[in-house]
Amino acid sequence: MKLFNEFKKDLPSVKGKVFAITGTTSGTGFIVAKTVAELGGEVLLLNRPSPRVDAAMEKLRTEVPNGKFINVACDLQDFGSVRSAAADIASRYDVLDCLANNAGIMMWPDTATKGGYDVQMQTNHLSHFLLTALLFPLLRAAPEARIVQHSSVARYSTANQGLERKYFEQCGGNLGGDEPAGMQGPSMHRYAQTKLANAVFGYALHDKCQAAGLTHIRSVIAHPGVSKTNLFDHMDVGGSLTFQSPEDGTMGLLTCMVGQKAESGTLYGPNSPESSWAGPAVENPPKPYEIDLKAKEMLWTLSEAATGETLKV
Repeated sequence: MKLFNEFKKDLPSVKGKVFAITGTTSGTGFIVAKTVAELGGEVLLLNRPSPRVDAAMEKLRTEVPNGKFINVACDLQDFGSVRSAAADIASRYDVLDCLANNAGIMMWPDTATKGGYDVQMQTNHLSHFLLTALLFPLLRAAPEARIVQHSSVARYSTANQGLERKYFEQCGGNLGGDEPAGMQGPSMHRYAQTKLANAVFGYALHDKCQAAGLTHIRSVIAHPGVSKTNLFDHMDVGGSLTFQSPEDGTMGLLTCMVGQKAESGTLYGPNSPESSWAGPAVENPPKPYEIDLKAKEMLWTLSEAATGETLKV
């Protein structure tokens, strides 16, 4: 927690606000859920049901005794489950102040979800697009709302290709490559495509909100640098990476979710001259392939086709 403790001191109260966060059983998601509750927010924890969910809830309630936590069953590898989760939230709330699309998986084998999509793309982007579409009316109803995508420095490795159509189509299991879990190869490229998708989605959503006059909705993007979380548990990275703490890795996400100066259409995370892997969360100027108009249009069209849901802004 090299930087986190000082960073946390400047975060404002969010008492009375409701936050929906995907992937909160460990890592950045757990820390963000805990921090938001400490700041007074009500936290909806969207996770696939498992013993880990129960253990995380028990730990959160122990560490934040006065915190408001509600479990919402949501399996991002199942569009039906995402729809049920959104319906559950809509039955409880008229307004949602923040949706943090945090959950993600990294460098999984080339397998398909039951819908036929790449397991990484559906988990990391497509289901979050669907969740955003379904919860958008509640976010629109808030006096000031934020929609946050959680990207990664992995997106930089897609500079030569940009977004590729096949990763949004029903090609799961046929995209190629299940090399040993390292930092290079097809599974890493599939992951990088999902993280570029997170960034492109955030920028595209900002454009659409601005064009519709919805200036009270901030579409923001975060990246954690390289943070030691369970994303790396199944990978053999040896000494190839230097990690910052999970707490420091939340600073981009928390800046987007509650930071007073967070601006819509902006990506926040480490970006010092020395490293984009560690350090304070600051504005990251967009790369051309992150704000490419054709990429935004392709992502939006293919995401609506995959999820069967129109995101009406």
